[in-house]
Amino acid sequence: MPEETRYTADVVIMTPDGHVLLIERDWEPYEGQWALPGGHQDEGETSRLAAARELLEETGVRVDPDQLRMVGTWDQPGRDPRGRYSTDAYLAVVPAGTPIVAGDDARTVRWWPATGLPAQLAFDHAEILTAALTEVNR
Repeated sequence: MPEETRYTADVVIMTPDGHVLLIERDWEPYEGQWALPGGHQDEGETSRLAAARELLEETGVRVDPDQLRMVGTWDQPGRDPRGRYSTDAYLAVVPAGTPIVAGDDARTVRWWPATGLPAQLAFDHAEILTAALTEVNR
């Protein structure tokens, strides 16, 4: 029987002065750890629309889905302890001082300097963040 794959979208949101927006997860897996905003695609929803929706729901930050730049797809087996997950990761830059508020699924939300991120991020989000930072510096 084929393995069911769940589809998600994650967002790397940065400011021009080099800060990254992370959420503190309020649920398992990785409850209490820092992660990129993101979540499951709804039925009939593209990953780009899911990324913008999840960003708004979790952080209060609104971006036009067309402003999201694709960073890549992460779909390696074992990346999520709940089963097979494939995520499309996006990048957007917002003005410094953009207001944030913890919402759906986030215990708290915080701007972190890209040079002073938490030692460990949930899932493979450190790898996604590294790829996004490389994209920004091109």
